[in-house]
Amino acid sequence: MTGTDTSLADFPMRRPGVAFPPPEYAHFREQPGLVRSRLPTGAAVWLVTRHEDVRTVLTDPRVSSNPDHDGFPSLLGRTGGVPSPDTMPGWFVALDPPEHDRFRKTLIPEFSVRRIRQLRPVVERIVGDRIDAMLAAGGTADLVADFALPVPSLVISGLLGVPEVDRDFFESRTRVLVTTTSTDQQREAATKQLLRYLDRLIAIKRKRPGDDLISRLLAAGTITPAELSGVSMLLLIAGHETTANNIALGVLTLLMHPQWIGDAGVVEELLRLHSVADLVALRVATEDLDVSGQLIRAGEGIVPLVAAANHDEGAFGCPHRFDPGRKARHHVAFGYGVHQCLGQNLVRIEMEAAYQALFDRIPGLRLARPAAELPFKYDGVLFGLHSLPVQW
Repeated sequence: MTGTDTSLADFPMRRPGVAFPPPEYAHFREQPGLVRSRLPTGAAVWLVTRHEDVRTVLTDPRVSSNPDHDGFPSLLGRTGGVPSPDTMPGWFVALDPPEHDRFRKTLIPEFSVRRIRQLRPVVERIVGDRIDAMLAAGGTADLVADFALPVPSLVISGLLGVPEVDRDFFESRTRVLVTTTSTDQQREAATKQLLRYLDRLIAIKRKRPGDDLISRLLAAGTITPAELSGVSMLLLIAGHETTANNIALGVLTLLMHPQWIGDAGVVEELLRLHSVADLVALRVATEDLDVSGQLIRAGEGIVPLVAAANHDEGAFGCPHRFDPGRKARHHVAFGYGVHQCLGQNLVRIEMEAAYQALFDRIPGLRLARPAAELPFKYDGVLFGLHSLPVQW
């Protein structure tokens, strides 16, 4: 097969009005080996859809996440490209071990369960402030714009040590980056503005360190100031829209299944069910390898689909059913292996705090439009909602 083989199915496969994950994923899992598909660029890739195969690929040292390798898949034209370590120093998710390890080992203490628990009061205060603002504005809101997007932005900016006076600017520029209606020019401008801001902030923290992540990473001395700008951008982008989409989709799901509001298993099941980062884990083989009897040659692109894995009936019974009572901790919504999301503990407490406060303080919360009419992000890197009109 070649990169221009017209017999290949186009990918991504999201379609307006069709449930996510796409129904093709279930069909692919039933096929022997892997599935060959074609990206918007015309390049052919291997789609990995079974739970076991996705975990195998994401832990195989012959599989790279570095976009500088020949054959690395790109969704350019629909989603934008993946930064490389050359274009953005510190963008460590695009590095393989051992280079990747230096960044991850330095950052792990900042996102440990213990550290994130300490942040919970801060997260709860931010959630409470946003609810106060919604209530003060009247009886309706767009839960995406007025709540789901600002909460993670304000949490991350506080974590990085962004002064409160600058957080409106920080949040507004970040919103441009993660909003699919932004033009390429708007995103490029927002990226430059944020990088300039972060460079200045890092310079200030070098002279006057505070009790924040940037100051602690500078003190550790294992990441250069230039790399720290890229690390900060990565944390900002990775932690913002994923969390916002999870919060919004979770609220929608709970409004449609109110019997589960307050259940302890809600967050983990929502992460599995929605798997918003389905298209994020792009990879390329650096050596020949075999996955489920399928030979993948060095230089061929691979797309492990986390939503397909999390809806594999071999790993989760009745996977399309929302069932917080199931044991879903082995889902791969945060990826798997050395690149598994560092911020997953923070995402969990943000979701927990959001659902608890929203439904406690606004018990009459309900959709302002039928669920079938809501604008889902069929064309974004991450799945989610463009808006979620609610009233009370």
